[in-house]
Amino acid sequence: MKVALHACCGPCLIEPLDALAEIHEIVVVFANPNIQPAEEYKRRRDTLREWANERGLETVEAEYDPELWEAAVAGVRDQPGTRCRRCYTLRLRQTAAEGARLGCDALSTTLSVSPYQDGAAIDAAGRAAASERGLVWLFEDYRPRYPEATRRSREAGMYRQVYCGCPPSKAEADEERARRRAERRRR
Repeated sequence: MKVALHACCGPCLIEPLDALAEIHEIVVVFANPNIQPAEEYKRRRDTLREWANERGLETVEAEYDPELWEAAVAGVRDQPGTRCRRCYTLRLRQTAAEGARLGCDALSTTLSVSPYQDGAAIDAAGRAAASERGLVWLFEDYRPRYPEATRRSREAGMYRQVYCGCPPSKAEADEERARRRAERRRR
């Protein structure tokens, strides 16, 4: 099958790609209007493209319009679980649209490699997005492969971001790092 593989960044692409490319033709789709600011978006996109191009992978970039993300999370921007579910839906719908345009048979994502993401919500959003476009949904929980993805991305010198991508996730990550630093100082 030809699979439209949604990728959020280069480090998260490594292990899911290895698993899927063993049996499928892959088109990597960078569909992430949640990533802000634009400089961060470009850095993640360029890291992913460089790694994918070195491997001869076809990559496609969906429209980058942070307004799409803002509209998707309107009213729930400060509610992490609900915000994330809407974000998954937006990005997987974009990927499914690109996949259908490119003649893909299936849809998958790298999001489930991260232990910080909600696998059940990703699965539900992907299943719906694939169904809307007549694609097969290929879901796997890649979290067991996260340590290897981390090791390999560090070894490759890839840019590794410190937040999911959206402005609220950056603020949440900054707060968590500040809390941990304060705890270490108290010890």
